[in-house]
Amino acid sequence: MSAEKQEQWLQRSSQMAEEGLRVLALATREVDSVEAQPYEALTFLGLAGLLDPPRKEVQPAIAACKSAGIRVTMVTGDHPLTARKIGLAVGLVEDQEVEVVRGAEIKKPEELSDEERQRILTAPILARVTPEQKLDLITLHQNEGQVVAMTGDGVNDAPALKKADIGVAMGQRGTQVAKEAADMVLKDDAFSTIVTAVEQGRVIFRNIRKFVFYLLSCNISEILVVALAALINAPLPIRPLQILFLNLVTDVFPALALGVGEGDPAIMERPPRDPQEPILTRAHWQAIGGYGLLITVSVLGAFAVALRGLNVDDEQAVTISFLTLAFAQLWHVFNMREGSSGLIRNEVTQNPYVWGALVLCTGLLLAAVYLPVLSDLLKTVDPGPEGWLLIIPASLIPLVVGQVVKWIRK
Repeated sequence: MSAEKQEQWLQRSSQMAEEGLRVLALATREVDSVEAQPYEALTFLGLAGLLDPPRKEVQPAIAACKSAGIRVTMVTGDHPLTARKIGLAVGLVEDQEVEVVRGAEIKKPEELSDEERQRILTAPILARVTPEQKLDLITLHQNEGQVVAMTGDGVNDAPALKKADIGVAMGQRGTQVAKEAADMVLKDDAFSTIVTAVEQGRVIFRNIRKFVFYLLSCNISEILVVALAALINAPLPIRPLQILFLNLVTDVFPALALGVGEGDPAIMERPPRDPQEPILTRAHWQAIGGYGLLITVSVLGAFAVALRGLNVDDEQAVTISFLTLAFAQLWHVFNMREGSSGLIRNEVTQNPYVWGALVLCTGLLLAAVYLPVLSDLLKTVDPGPEGWLLIIPASLIPLVVGQVVKWIRK
């Protein structure tokens, strides 16, 4: 083939690649012996273009990754022009002239200059990349302190899947070797499933945090109520069986409801957390102590007003402090919303399990006061209209203060 003809076919190949086609060049040769070299003196037949369009759900999934602070990089063995076309189609890049880094430009991490390293780290598309170079790319990103997820399906991808922080294999077209090397297997081979998994992982983590946060702040308030009353030599504001009733009934159901919430709808609009961050940070412990102290002050305040202001007997005063503590803990569940969410519409108020838990616990608390057998066991009595007029506003104080603090911070 003449040089002019070669150039024409190369241009046709580039045109097909720019259209997003995977281009195969076909050639033939007849030989008399199997010992003959197969790749010499070939007769060129033509080009075949294979169309493998991306799924429709990929573009919104990539957009969700961007808003969530997750950077998606295309690493492929395809032609650079094909890779660029697909990158434009799925919204990975927007510039028609975006630079595509070729595999030939990727060296060992220790051999790269600072400029070359930054160019590769920030490149959205890398083409003509070999399996060995994928390992180098993962090492390069991990050395920068990044958490790397790698997707793959072939045998050659197994080392990179193993080296990545999270290896994701294809469940349908993936090889058995790739599946065994990966940490996660996609049963539907859909990129959008990875994004859904990230979202659910964030929701689960935050639900665990809320669950623990709520229970600890409630339990600390119970400890402080008894401890502070003992320190000032005051009558015991709550009896042991009443504390046990709160721990087994009114604490548990709201906490469980928080644990099965669907999460904040805007959770994928926030950046990822530090992987080294504990479930409860120092700020959370400070908030737990603050809420616990706030509930304690409300309960002891209601107890003091009942004894001094309402002039009720000890059993009524203890019942008032018991109910104030119980309802303060129930309303406290609404303090578990994200600080950036709305006051009325948020992940807690839109959780039907929370409302179910509140109705159930309210019924159990009323039974603890008005059901003869249970009230006799817990030593509770009817607090009367004046008592309820004290219980309700006193129990709402931690909720009101908590929401005001969230509003100020927001």
